[in-house]
Amino acid sequence: MKLDLSGGTALITGASSGLGVEFARRFAARGSNLVLVARRAERLEDLASELRDSANVHIEVLPADLGVSGAAIALRSELERRQIRISSLINNAGFASHGAFDQADPARMAGEMQLNVGAVVELSRAFMPQLLQGQGALVMVASTAAYQPTPGMAVYGATKAFVLSFTEALWAEARGTGLRVLAVSPGSTKTEFFDVVGTDEASVGKQQTPTQVIDATFRELDRANGRPSIISGRINHFTALSTRLLSRRTLARTSARVLGDIRLAAPQVG
Repeated sequence: MKLDLSGGTALITGASSGLGVEFARRFAARGSNLVLVARRAERLEDLASELRDSANVHIEVLPADLGVSGAAIALRSELERRQIRISSLINNAGFASHGAFDQADPARMAGEMQLNVGAVVELSRAFMPQLLQGQGALVMVASTAAYQPTPGMAVYGATKAFVLSFTEALWAEARGTGLRVLAVSPGSTKTEFFDVVGTDEASVGKQQTPTQVIDATFRELDRANGRPSIISGRINHFTALSTRLLSRRTLARTSARVLGDIRLAAPQVG
């Protein structure tokens, strides 16, 4: 059963590039009004202009840094002031850091955890009462990194494992309501993600396009009895699920080799 989004309003985070842009285009094409959130106001305005020309929907642009604690509540307050209610929420914003954990910048690491985890929880809680009143979707962008440890990207992989578990729990809690809850786990995707990471070493395998990831997302959302989570791409699906066959010790060492075998700088003892 195709998910009817017409007349509703979707809040999309990280809407200035990559998957966020494609999510916005797809929701608008289905007749959903939009609230576009990201830090880069100019990019949001360009996207809003494009979509206003191609779709008959209302679009609000709200530049915000969701990596700051309390941003979700401020965002909800601003939407209440504008008398806008949310029927779908796309928690897409996030970023990764690459390198040995002992060399990580504490401020960047704190921002990564706040954006990838804190904002996801805060936004979901802030808008849940509104989401439960309609027939929309709550979509979380996880990652194939959620299915195994990621040495060299330890914090990122852990945050995405949280997102996956959190979403699947909310899927179970939302049964019997009109809200469709889904975690989508892309593998390497052709976006600005690796520009932010600062290296291509974290890119494993053939990259998908944002369109392919969003196609997979909507195929699942359109199912009347959809699953709590999906992995985008057959190869990604096979690779992620095959990790269940390995011991945690073997899995961690294998992931380390694939991701560049990054080591802590401290001398080894013994």
